[in-house]
Amino acid sequence: MSNDFQFDDDDFAKEAGAASGSRVFKEFECPGCDAHNPVDDTFTDGDELRCNYCGCEYLARINSEGRLKLKAV
Repeated sequence: MSNDFQFDDDDFAKEAGAASGSRVFKEFECPGCDAHNPVDDTFTDGDELRCNYCGCEYLARINSEGRLKLKAV
């Protein structure tokens, strides 16, 4: 019997990580000044971030799809 489906472990791991909120990031783009901000340590949902260029502070939120949203503090 042949398999009619394709299963990729990497895709499954990405979906599981996004759903559980355990996704971590190493960089972000500032919504205020569009500057690229690398971070020394990683950050995840609920962490506070500060732009290295304009000084604005943001709260990191990760939605159910695993996308990063920054909310001004």
